[in-house]
Amino acid sequence: MTIAPFGFATAGAIRFGRGTVAEAAPFALARAERVLVVRSASVAAADTLVRSLGQGAEVLEIVARGEPDLPGLTRDCDAARPFAPELVVAIGGGAVIDHGKALAALLPAPHGALRHLEVVGEGKPLDAPPLPVVALPTTAGTGSEVTRNAVIQVPEAARKVSLRDPRLYPALAIVDPDLLASCPRPVLLASGLDAVTQVIEPFVCTRANPVTDALCREAIPRVLSALKRLMAGEGGEEDMALTSLVGGIALANAGLGAVHGFAGVIGGLTGAAHGAICGTLLPAVLRVNRERVRPGSPARARLDWVIGQIAEVHGDLGGFEAWARDLGLRRLSDLGLRAEDHARVAADARGSSSYAANPAELHDEDLREILARS
Repeated sequence: MTIAPFGFATAGAIRFGRGTVAEAAPFALARAERVLVVRSASVAAADTLVRSLGQGAEVLEIVARGEPDLPGLTRDCDAARPFAPELVVAIGGGAVIDHGKALAALLPAPHGALRHLEVVGEGKPLDAPPLPVVALPTTAGTGSEVTRNAVIQVPEAARKVSLRDPRLYPALAIVDPDLLASCPRPVLLASGLDAVTQVIEPFVCTRANPVTDALCREAIPRVLSALKRLMAGEGGEEDMALTSLVGGIALANAGLGAVHGFAGVIGGLTGAAHGAICGTLLPAVLRVNRERVRPGSPARARLDWVIGQIAEVHGDLGGFEAWARDLGLRRLSDLGLRAEDHARVAADARGSSSYAANPAELHDEDLREILARS
């Protein structure tokens, strides 16, 4: 069988395991005398990290609340530019890491954000190299610590869009499962469903390659079991953290699909949590994709295998939906999406970069059916 050409890139270095958070400060201090820390307010490990950094560098802290938006990033750039940081440390959930990556990109940028934003801007590569980033996730879901983009809310366009550049891969990604201890239960579920989606979509998408296949095929059964155990209070933190890391690597090197095509649009319109949107869309997207791909095709075989893995843990797709609903996952209508917005959302999702690698060619009625089922 001929193997299609593919490439592979990820963070400059990855450190995984309990206690690896202690490696962040020495790495940063060996490379910078002025460090910008972008952090979650509620993560105790961030306080310890700031103190460690302060022993050898000047430190400016920015507390990131909620998902990064363009007005907030502009304000933070104005505040941080006089400090002239040489390196960014981002510690928090995926939104915090995206916030840090966006600041690392925009602080040196001479022409402002819109030149580089997809969809609402020109989508051009950065004119100046971004600052190096050390990324420490405290949730298990987005994989932002090993991707080359930052997702940014643009309120005036009611869209979430990406700032993307190959140089935005962090210099160091530290994935320490101990950092999940501060994660609230609803966030565990939403981010965990994001992790599930982000190993499934790269596996079934049209740009999957042998490296991402190897990562995802092992990660899919692991994450389904681990998330169920985690939500039952039976452990699973290490498996979830590892799956989140793998998902970030896979999506950056393969692609995604209709779930993420929808998620950016719905998130921008409603402000709902990204992981919750992905989790509630995933079963319907899998069903409709399976119905639309050719029987006997490689795409059908992949979708059948994924659905079979879900059935091993939850009985079937309906059991997976019921399990998530019992834990508090809400339908799209409860997340703020109105039925009258379905046509617009379907059209916008089709035009998103995340949708481009979806395994089936879906028509507008298919996309509206997915929204109605979710």
